[in-house]
Amino acid sequence: MAILVNAMSPITSPSPESARKGCGFFSQVPNRHTLSRNNGFSRVLASTQITISPKDGVFSLPNWRSGKNDARTRDLRLNDAFLYLEYMIGKGHKPDVGQATQLMYELCKSSKMRKSTKVMELMISSGTTPDPASCIFLVNNLCKRGNVGYAMQLVEKMEEYGCPTNTVTYNSLVRGLCMHGNLIQSLQFLDKFMKKGLVPNVFTYSFLLEAAYKERGADEAIRLLDEIVAKGGKPNLVSYNVLLTGLCKEGRTEEAIRFFRDLPSKGFSPNVVSYNILLRSLCYEGQWEKAKELLAEMDGGDRSPSIVTFNILIGSLALHGQTDQALQVLNDMVRARFRATAASYNPIVARLCKEGKVDLVVKCLDQMMLRRCNPNEGTYNAIAVLCEEGKAQEALSIIQSLSNKQNSSTHDFYKVVITSLCRKGNTYPAFQLLYEMTKYGFVPDSYTYSSLIRGLCSEGMLDEAMEIFSIMEENDCRPDVDNFNALILGLCKCQKTDVSLMVFEMMVEKGYMPNETTYTIIVEGIAHQEEMELAAAVLGELYLRQVVGRSTLERLVMQYDLEGLPI
Repeated sequence: MAILVNAMSPITSPSPESARKGCGFFSQVPNRHTLSRNNGFSRVLASTQITISPKDGVFSLPNWRSGKNDARTRDLRLNDAFLYLEYMIGKGHKPDVGQATQLMYELCKSSKMRKSTKVMELMISSGTTPDPASCIFLVNNLCKRGNVGYAMQLVEKMEEYGCPTNTVTYNSLVRGLCMHGNLIQSLQFLDKFMKKGLVPNVFTYSFLLEAAYKERGADEAIRLLDEIVAKGGKPNLVSYNVLLTGLCKEGRTEEAIRFFRDLPSKGFSPNVVSYNILLRSLCYEGQWEKAKELLAEMDGGDRSPSIVTFNILIGSLALHGQTDQALQVLNDMVRARFRATAASYNPIVARLCKEGKVDLVVKCLDQMMLRRCNPNEGTYNAIAVLCEEGKAQEALSIIQSLSNKQNSSTHDFYKVVITSLCRKGNTYPAFQLLYEMTKYGFVPDSYTYSSLIRGLCSEGMLDEAMEIFSIMEENDCRPDVDNFNALILGLCKCQKTDVSLMVFEMMVEKGYMPNETTYTIIVEGIAHQEEMELAAAVLGELYLRQVVGRSTLERLVMQYDLEGLPI
C-alpha cells in the first residue's frame, strides 16, 4: 500500500524532470471529483422546472435522456435524477413508478449497481410497489456480477415491506449461488423458500443439478435428483439432460447410454438435445457404429437433427482425420437447408492444417467464403496450426488472402489475427506469424504488444511478458500505460500481486501516469488473494486522493463485499 500512496503525489503533478525520465506516452490522471449531493441537487433545481407535489401525490423525475449524449454528460444527468429521487423520497414523497423503474434500468445498464439497488430500496421504503419484472432484472444482474449477498438483502427488504416475491425471483438467487460454487448454501436457501410456501420449478432443479455435478460429480447430482423426486418434486426432461451431460463429461458413456434408454420409464421421451449430448460423446470417442444407430433414431419431431447435430459430426470426423467425410456431412447439412457457419468449417481447416495440406486448406476457405461464412477467431486459430507444422509463411499467405477478400486494412487485419491467437492461448504461433508479418512491413503497435503481454501471462510465461518491454524499446516503440496495465493485470491473475506492485513502482519511477484502470486492477488483485481489509484500505485511500471515481468505488465495494467505505 505504501508504494501506491507514495506514488500518488508525483502522479498528480509530475515535474518536467520526472517526465523527461520516462521513455514513452504520458497521460494525466483525470481529476475525478465526486459530485456533492448539494451541488447536484442545486443543478437539478436550476435546470428543470419541477413542481414539488403534496406528500400524498406523485412526483416526476428530471429528464435524463435530453441534451448531449456523451458518456460523461449522460452520467451527470443520471446522477442528478438519482439525487432528486433520493431527496424527494427522503421528504416523504412518492415517485412515479414508471420513471423510477426506468432510472433503475438505466443505472443498471451503466454498471452503477449500487445506485440501481438504492433506487429499488428507495421505491420500496416509499411504499411504492415495484414491477416484479424489474425486481427480477435487478436481482439477476446483481447475481451475474457476483453480488449475490446484495441480491439476497434486496429480496429480504422487499419481503419486509410487503412487496411480492415469487419462484422466479428466488430462482435468480439460487442460480447466482450455484454459479459461484455455493451448492450447500443453494440447498439451504431452497429449503428456506419452500418454507415460505413457494414451489420450486424445473429451472430451480436444473440450476441445482448442474451445480451438483460440477462441484461433486454426476453421482451426487443423481442422488440429489432422487431426493427431489422423493420429496414430491417434478423435474422435467431438462433436469435429466443435465445429468446426462454430467455422465458424458466424466467419460462414463456406457452409463450415459443406460441412463438415456431409461428415460421413457421415467415418463420422458428423449429430444434432440438428449440425442446430441450422447452423440457428442460417442463420436469423439470414435464409437461410430453406436453413433450411427443413434442417428438412425433421429427421424423427426422433437428429435430431428439440428445444426448442432451436424457440427458435432463434422467436428468429431475432422478430429479423427476423416476430413473427406466431414466435408460430405457439411455439404449434406447445406442441402438440408441449414446455414453453415465458421464453426462448421473451423474443425476441418484445423485438421487440414495439422496435416500440412495447404492447397486443401485454401480450397476449403474459398468454399467457406463463397457460402458467405466470414472467418472468426476460431478460423485464425485453425490456420495458425500450420505454424506448429513449420509452415508459418504459408499461414501468413492464407491470412493475407483472407484480408484481401474481405477488403480489410492489412494492418488492422494482422492486429485482429494476433489478438485472436493470444486470446486463445496460441501465443507462440502468434509470435511466429508476427515475425513473418514484419518482413512485409507490419510494425506492431501498442495494442498488438498488449495482446502479446496478455497472451504470455495467460500461459504463465511472466518473465517473457516482462521481456516484451525490452523488445519494444529496442524497436523504438515506447511502452504506454495500457502496456503496463496489461502486465499488471496478467501478474495479478497469476496471484503475483507482489510482483505487480514492483512493476507499478517501476512504472511510476519512469514517469508514467497510472490511470484509474491501473489502480482498479491492483485493488482487484489484492481482493482475489483474499486480503479484503487491505483491499478496502487501499481503495479508500485511492478514492480520497481522487484517482478512482465513485462508480469504481461502488462497483468494487459491491463485487468484493468490502467494508468500511463511504458509499
